[in-house]
Amino acid sequence: MVLPIPQLQRFIYSHYLLGGLRQSIGVLLPVTLLGGVFKLYDIGVVASMGAMCVAIVDQPGGPRRYRSNEMLGGAALGTFTAFITGLSSSSPILIWLLVPILSFLYSMLNVFGKRGGLIGFACLLLMALTLRFPMSPNEVLIHTLYSGGGAFFYFIFSTLFRKILLYREERRTLSVALFSTAEYMVRRSRFYDAETDLDDNYRDLIRVQADMTEAHQAARDMVLRELPKGGDSHAEAHRLALLSIFVNMVSLLDSLVATNTDYANLRRRMADSDFMIFARDALFKMAIDVGHIALNVSRHRKTKQRQSVKAELRALEFELERYKRSGLNTTEPEIYALLVQILRRLRNAQKTVDHMAAQTRSPSNDLPLDQYLDKSLSRFLSREEIRLGMFTSNLRWNSSHFRYAVRVSCATFLGLAVPTVVAYFSPDIEILSALTSYSHWIILTSLVIMKPGFALTKQRNSWRLMGTVLGCALTFILFKLTTQLEVYFFVMLIAYVLGNSLVQMNFMLSAVFNTIFVLLSFQFLHTGDSFVIGERLVDTIIGSVIALICSYILPWWESNSMSDFAQEAIKANKNYLRTGLYYAELNRQHNAATLRPDATTHALALSPEYLAQLEMDLNEADTQWQLARRNVHVSFSNFASGFYRMMNEPVSRQHNVALLNNLMIQSHVLASQISAAIPLLASLPEIPDGVATALTAIELEINNLDAPPIGSLETEGELAMLAYPLRQMIKAAQLIRQDMRGLVLSSGPPAPTQLDLLRPILDVGKPK
Repeated sequence: MVLPIPQLQRFIYSHYLLGGLRQSIGVLLPVTLLGGVFKLYDIGVVASMGAMCVAIVDQPGGPRRYRSNEMLGGAALGTFTAFITGLSSSSPILIWLLVPILSFLYSMLNVFGKRGGLIGFACLLLMALTLRFPMSPNEVLIHTLYSGGGAFFYFIFSTLFRKILLYREERRTLSVALFSTAEYMVRRSRFYDAETDLDDNYRDLIRVQADMTEAHQAARDMVLRELPKGGDSHAEAHRLALLSIFVNMVSLLDSLVATNTDYANLRRRMADSDFMIFARDALFKMAIDVGHIALNVSRHRKTKQRQSVKAELRALEFELERYKRSGLNTTEPEIYALLVQILRRLRNAQKTVDHMAAQTRSPSNDLPLDQYLDKSLSRFLSREEIRLGMFTSNLRWNSSHFRYAVRVSCATFLGLAVPTVVAYFSPDIEILSALTSYSHWIILTSLVIMKPGFALTKQRNSWRLMGTVLGCALTFILFKLTTQLEVYFFVMLIAYVLGNSLVQMNFMLSAVFNTIFVLLSFQFLHTGDSFVIGERLVDTIIGSVIALICSYILPWWESNSMSDFAQEAIKANKNYLRTGLYYAELNRQHNAATLRPDATTHALALSPEYLAQLEMDLNEADTQWQLARRNVHVSFSNFASGFYRMMNEPVSRQHNVALLNNLMIQSHVLASQISAAIPLLASLPEIPDGVATALTAIELEINNLDAPPIGSLETEGELAMLAYPLRQMIKAAQLIRQDMRGLVLSSGPPAPTQLDLLRPILDVGKPK
């Protein structure tokens, strides 16, 4: 069961294709205008190289105002890189010194996050391209001027491109997040299908949730930073519609995440009942609706034809009534309460989907806009801090960023060494020298492949090799089919657009199209010889081998980070529970003061000042709880991504797999049940003794403290719905505590420090 919207259609209307189109036009315009119109091909190529440096930083999905600063920083640093590399290009000794040093410094920019890594990678590629031929000092100045001009040209072009296509990228970024939500809903619906394997589906769900969390954060950064600010009424209505859809998407996700159920027990009890079938079909149909809404948001169209779930919801009501008549609500009150809860959540989810669809037809101002314009919302946005101390503090052997920078430096050093060694020992073998004559291409291949993690480097290595081989084969076939330069130029443009667009979605296909683009570019520079295909293939293989070898130099195994990921996930859950309980307490106080005021309450307690302060405290508590929920999703996504990266590493480097897998599952269960329990706790007039004892035990267990025995939980009325999530939270907290103990014990005693090793020597001669 997959989302019935073709991947090709989703790609066409995604921000990936829009970003690839923007990058490709901005990079190719200088060489097209200067070369095609003024016949200044050399100047156009250099300007396009500078533009490409900034285009790499200009990735889709980020906020415009921050990306502008990043592009300007990339343009300035890239221009400096072209200048110093050009000055060193005529001296082999300087090149051998400069290239490894720059490789190390620019690779260390990963300490500043994703954007810092992109700037460093762009400068490294520009450095490699500048190594193509030696230059005199005068040529260096001219080359730097042209390269810097191309870089700043791209910045201006990208800014104008967004002005012309106003809100297009915002819509497409939100669309990608909606598609991710729809995929998550499809995986959720499979839990109600008795034919699917629970463990396999759960692992699939975790992977999808990790990707969805990243897509949601990109949409959050884009939409919340572009909130309505007045001015043009049409623009304000359009932005407000995007904001409304985003808020509904988050609300839908929260409702789904809060439905973590004991599906194994539910399947044993309900088996292939009609209730399970109707629940599965209802959720799957809503996923289809969300997918169509995503498509229409991207295309800026109205959502008209939709999947109706009225029949499924009515059938669920009928089944529930039938179970009630048979006495299920008295014999098994928790199972019955769980079924009621499933039906309520499906109803709420359908209302949310209906509201999203309505916003695509006629945007309405039914959101508390003041709340969303509040400055406190800035806490939900992702921020990448930049401090010099972040760089210097990572200059140590146990830093993953430092180790990665060392590996990249070694790879570029070997990239310079291979052609030199071949030329020295085999000067008479012309074909061998020709095949390995482009050291910059070898370095480029290694830079593109190498990533901080071993598993990702190995994976990209195989993708790059397969993509290059396939791209060379397709280009060779094209050369045999036609010699028309017009056809070559058209294919080259299409290949470059697709290569840029697919780099974040499918690296192998991106490598295929980028290889075709480069080979066709060489055909324009060296017409009439297809030997260049063999040259690029051999250089790519050498670069891939170098990247594979260097990945074993000071490797950073994911198992080294898994304990930190687990602790961050647990810490996020602690904060989620704490802020949730505080929000529930304030909500009960607010309800008591406004909806059920006690006649004996002191007059001051019901004063307007008190109520206003209580309202402010409640809103702040609600914001804090939502922020904690966002942090739970992010920390869990990091934990899951790290775990699956570790599983792609050598078996000898996979440590505590069972413990970490169970920790990941229980962390997810705990967060889901907190999401389910807090709204119920907030709606109660007071907390029963059994519930209060259970909550105390959960807090103690999750803080690694012994909890008193838990008695029976009240299950009368609405409390039946609260019993199940509380029991699941207790069980999850106990298992998390147990697994964390096992994780600590498995790591063994801490390794001795240098001071510990030297202490016996230092203590010699000291008085006893």
